[in-house]
Amino acid sequence: MIKNLVRTFGALSLALVPLLSAPAAQAAPVPEVRMLADAVGLVNFTEEDRTGYTRSSFKHWNSGDDKSDGCNTRNEVLLAEAVVAPTVEPGCKLTGGTWISYYDGQEVTRAGSLDIDHMVPLAEAWDSGASAWTAARREAYANDQGADVSLVAVTARTNRSKSDQDPADWMPPSPEAQCRYVGEWVATKLRWQLTADARELEALKVYAQGPCEDTVVHYTPAA
Repeated sequence: MIKNLVRTFGALSLALVPLLSAPAAQAAPVPEVRMLADAVGLVNFTEEDRTGYTRSSFKHWNSGDDKSDGCNTRNEVLLAEAVVAPTVEPGCKLTGGTWISYYDGQEVTRAGSLDIDHMVPLAEAWDSGASAWTAARREAYANDQGADVSLVAVTARTNRSKSDQDPADWMPPSPEAQCRYVGEWVATKLRWQLTADARELEALKVYAQGPCEDTVVHYTPAA
């Protein structure tokens, strides 16, 4: 009888080993809400360094969030942001539809006239910490649909005017868009734990302490 008890206890112990040794499940990132000035204060300072940057370091566009819809990230963003839905033809060709480019307030009725802007440009992200990331994390950043503000459909003209500049050197031409833009810029920096240099931080503080002091920043840290 004692031997049977020992065998039973041993079996139970072996069954418990994986449960006791398994790592705790990683908690899901918690959404954060901050006033703009407080959010800017959470962005860490560092000098930027573009050494080694190439656009190809960030793989995009990939097959998007829905791997079964035949659309890449670009077209999925266009579908999500359309104010009048386009027709989706074979190969995810988009025809018709209407979009509002919030940088300049322009109404656009042709998908090909729009660029998908990375709120924080790829080169700026590289300068601000992404140079140390894995290729997989850079791909996740370049195709980030987990936050509504990371990728935005805007007129090609404004996207190319912006290029890789931060808010110290470029702001949307529409004054009504600027506080939203600053809030979304800071949200993206915080989501991906990207840093900012002195000129960028100073520009953000000017907006946060002035015309955009009532702007609320929503972000969820990237996993």
